[in-house]
Amino acid sequence: MKTLAEWLAFIERQHPKSIALGLERVDAVWRRMQLRLACPVIIVGGTNGKGSCCALLEAMLRAGGYKTGLYTSPHLERYNERVRIAGAEASDAALCASFDAVEAARADLPLTYFEYGTLGALWLFAHEGIEAAVLEVGLGGRLDAVNIMDADCAVLTSVGIDHVDYLGPDRESIGREKAGIFRDGRPAVIAEPDPPATVLQAPGVHYRLGREFGYTDERSQWTYWGPAGKRAGLAHPALRGAMQLRNACAAMCALDCLREKLPLEMQAVRRGLAEVTLPARFQVLPGRPQIVLDVAHNPQAAQVLADNLLASGYAAETIAVCGMLRDKDLVGVLAALAPRITRWHLATLGGPRGASADELARHVQGEVERFATPAQAFAAALKRAHENDKIVVFGSFLTVGEVLGWLKNNKTSKR
Repeated sequence: MKTLAEWLAFIERQHPKSIALGLERVDAVWRRMQLRLACPVIIVGGTNGKGSCCALLEAMLRAGGYKTGLYTSPHLERYNERVRIAGAEASDAALCASFDAVEAARADLPLTYFEYGTLGALWLFAHEGIEAAVLEVGLGGRLDAVNIMDADCAVLTSVGIDHVDYLGPDRESIGREKAGIFRDGRPAVIAEPDPPATVLQAPGVHYRLGREFGYTDERSQWTYWGPAGKRAGLAHPALRGAMQLRNACAAMCALDCLREKLPLEMQAVRRGLAEVTLPARFQVLPGRPQIVLDVAHNPQAAQVLADNLLASGYAAETIAVCGMLRDKDLVGVLAALAPRITRWHLATLGGPRGASADELARHVQGEVERFATPAQAFAAALKRAHENDKIVVFGSFLTVGEVLGWLKNNKTSKR
């Protein structure tokens, strides 16, 4: 019997590429497993915001009494974070059983790490008898492993420039890939305010932000309107940041579209908005100095983070703790945050995709220090910062995950 760590090491070796888009392999194995999900499926894609939208959908559905299955990626600290059943992370034993089932059906077909994980999550959801599935696209949409499922409702949160090696160099090509999760005759919620033509040309019954659904921000509360009517006097989502209203609006529209299959009282929606949690999306930790964790790793997300930092109040010094992958838009991300940062603590990320601190340093100006790891960069920032300063950790799930681990293992008097 393999442990979870042994399984993860095993599945990482089963395909020569870490990313190999295409549905043929994963669909063939899924068919061999002879399983199906006997519940509504919501698939959420987009450059940014899809993790928040998934968390909001899960929170609202759980508040309405539904047994949910949530599949997201990547994880921050533990692989178990990717698979949640009824709000709880899947156990090591459950994940091992799911991988064993996938391996039994795989035969000689090579599967990527993400394909194994997707099939394992679907196997668990089928065996647990969930009542609603929320699946987050890993990369793109059309050729992403989750797209072997036909979504009862698809949500597209945003279209920005990212993963250009796989999705294309511009918003039109990226939009075409992301809209590949839409299905003819089924609702497609488009929360991107300025969707590319390729998205609008995709199949599905389109619900567009500002047309078929929308919202009004009234500072202390907000109003949603959509296919099932208007809902006023709503509390802001528990997730921080101005963009979360758009994500909440998209989630509510998706639930409106599925109201016959997943009826939900407004009380459940309100409770879900109040109780939703999601680490590292403009997550502000308690205590001083203020610490902000955000997985922003593309220019669009970095600009949202910069706007949120501006709106969060003055700090004499704002120290950036940043580590990034080399295949991201280093220049665009760092430029978006530069006006908000007074000091840079740049960290090298390990592995073949990791950018070095020296590579990052070439794209910033001002006070810069280089560190071998995000944990070292953060420890130095915490030592330097005064109680009225800010430390913002961003650039990658890997960076934020390592800092979260450091915080759990280092309880300092300063915090």
